[in-house]
Order: sequence, then C-alpha cells, then structure tokens
Amino acid sequence: MIEAKATREGYGDALAEVAKLNKNVVALDADLNDSTRSDYIKKIDPGRFISMGIAEQDMIGTAAGLSVSGKIPFASTFAIFSERAFEFVRNIISRNKLNVKIAGSHAGIFTGEDGKSAQAIEDISIYRTLPNMIVIQPCDFIETKKAVHALLDYKGPSYMRLTRNPLPIIHDENYKFDIGKGEILRQGKDAVIFATGTLVHECLKAAKILAKENIDVSLVNIHTIKPLDEKLVIELAKKTNHVITAEDHNIIGGLGSAVAEVLSENYPCIMKRIGMRDCYAESGKPAELYEKYGLSSSNIIKTVKQFLKEA
Repeated sequence: MIEAKATREGYGDALAEVAKLNKNVVALDADLNDSTRSDYIKKIDPGRFISMGIAEQDMIGTAAGLSVSGKIPFASTFAIFSERAFEFVRNIISRNKLNVKIAGSHAGIFTGEDGKSAQAIEDISIYRTLPNMIVIQPCDFIETKKAVHALLDYKGPSYMRLTRNPLPIIHDENYKFDIGKGEILRQGKDAVIFATGTLVHECLKAAKILAKENIDVSLVNIHTIKPLDEKLVIELAKKTNHVITAEDHNIIGGLGSAVAEVLSENYPCIMKRIGMRDCYAESGKPAELYEKYGLSSSNIIKTVKQFLKEA
C-alpha cells in the first residue's frame, strides 16, 4: 500500500530540518500554526517561531523586516488568508526582492468540507503576476520537503501552495527537486498532460487506465508554475500537438493560463484546460467535489478521450 501524507506535513518536517541547517531560518504564522505545521520548527528552537495572531499584514511586514536583518523567514497561513496581505507582499516583498518564503496551506477545493470561503482557487494567479516572485506547488510529502530545502538556498521571494489532506507519496528520498524544471512522469505519443499539485495524482490514475485502452499520454509534474519550464512545454507540445493542463485552481490565471501564454507565442496548438471553470465549489468530501467539478481521474479520462476525438 502506498503511503499517503499531506504536503503541509512535509512542509513542517522540512522547516525543522532547514532550521537545524541554518540558524537564520525563522518561522512566522498567523494563528494557524497547528494546521500549517509551521510550529514544527519549535522542535529545533522555540525562539525561532513567532505567532503573529490573526494579522496577516503584520506577519508579512515582520517577515520583511527579519529578511532585511539577515534572517530567512518562512511565513505561513491558509492560502486564502495570505491574500489579505497581498498589498504588503506586492509593495514590500516582491518590489524589493526580499528573501521571504510564503506558504499557503489548505489550497484548492481539495480542502473539502471547509467550503468555498476557505478553498483558494485564485492564489496561483495572484502570486504569479508579481515580478520577482516564484510559485511552487509540490505534489507529495517528499517533494514538499525537497522544495523547502531548495528554497533555503534560493535568494528571493516565493509562494508555496500546500494541501490539507493526505496525498500518495510517489517520490523517494533520492528525488532531486529543481526549481523551474518540470518532471516527466510518463512518456506518450497521443497527448501531453501538464499537471500540478493534487491533479498529478488524478492524472496518474487516468493515464494508467487510458494506456489499457491504447491511449498513450505523457504526464509532466509542473511543481514550479513560475518560472515555468517553457522549454519542456514547447518540446512536448511539438511531439504530440495535443496539450492538456490539469489543476485544482481556476483555469483563469493558473497553470492552464501559464502554458497557454507560452504556446500562443511559441507553438500554437490544440489545447484543453482542466480545472475550476471560473466558479466556486461548496462544502463536501474532496473526492465528491473532484467528481462534481471535473477534476477526478474518471472525468480526466472522459476529457482526454473527447479531446482526442474532436481534435
């Protein structure tokens, strides 16, 4: 049986690890550290954890000051609540290229029962519009840990998108995480799917079933949405001429938009976006929501078949 853990757990574990490696690492949270797992850093040094209360703007402003002072701050909250501090992120963090790592947990409709008010489906779009900001969404526990270690060495602002619920672990400890490089999980000749986060797993399941029906798709894990691996996107688009994107996010402004922007200027081809179609979800179990809103593996299979039939 494949082990499953939430990416927020990987974030918490890695935060403690990088704090042990570098004494300048500090963690801040906006009253949600029990959920974001940012307080795991207390295992190394309780003095390097700062609870800011329900004050996201204060958290970002304080993180900025710590960064200017030579610290490496990781600022965490729910993805939806990080948006309260967007103007601070834009004018202080992004504009000045400060070395602040923002983590938004409980992202997407995969958050489930908390409902639409807590299901961030626009955060990728918001953060990738900011100059100097990189945007990362790991797909499993191991990849999250590797991403946090990579961010320790990266100098500049970043946003990492994390999940509340467990996901299957598909990587091992030897996995190497490269910021800005897509990971090819499957090679195929009929179409290519660029997926991110939770949808990597749904697409993996779909690809295996499609293969049994002689439909051969490539699958790429896009863990870094900005900077996007443009070279790989263009290369695989040329091989199949059929491109699909998959994400637990609004199709406006997310991974689908990022891929479409690259292809429209470099290699226009037939394309289909899988994601939230400019609507909010509701409260429900993640699997039920994925089925209703077209993000489940069964829906992905239908979409791929129809896409290839119509193309």
